[in-house]
Amino acid sequence: MKFCSKCGAAVERRIPEGEDRERWVCSACATIHYENPRMVVGCIVEQGGHILLCKRAIEPRHGYWTVPAGFLEIGESAVQGAVRETYEEAGARVQVIAPYAHFDIPHIGQAYIFYRARMLAPEISAGTESLEVKWAEPADIPWAELAFPVVRIALELHTQEAKTSSYHMHTGILARDEASRYVLREHLALPLFHA
Repeated sequence: MKFCSKCGAAVERRIPEGEDRERWVCSACATIHYENPRMVVGCIVEQGGHILLCKRAIEPRHGYWTVPAGFLEIGESAVQGAVRETYEEAGARVQVIAPYAHFDIPHIGQAYIFYRARMLAPEISAGTESLEVKWAEPADIPWAELAFPVVRIALELHTQEAKTSSYHMHTGILARDEASRYVLREHLALPLFHA
């Protein structure tokens, strides 16, 4: 950030009075510009032992696979955003059946919320942000071609739980280990139900 959105003057990093961390503060009008984590919402859509995947048509990670997900919009709930993103990216009309995971990635200022979902209609089609969409059995998921570590971790957990149809609500923090690999820390797995 370089300029104040309120008055146009230059901003600077400093700790405002009454705060405990640096913020962008306007040098002229003293407006504090808060930066908050961005919410990413999406669905793990299941059908007959298969998972719905999308190949990304946009950066970052153009050409890599993911589950349908994207940034939450102002004015919608997390569930509404996940359903919207699934339709926009995969042409899939879905119903959320359960929460699945909430993973924080503090160092990039993002939080991911994934839901388990089922199809309401059989059609799928690549949206403008997808090169293609497909159904994949767990053994056929292109693990080495997944776009984001958070998606890989969610799908690894889901694949294990799908074997017994015993699902959990997962929470945790994604962080890098000594080898710069993403690992799930402070992981909690709360039992939901058998489906």
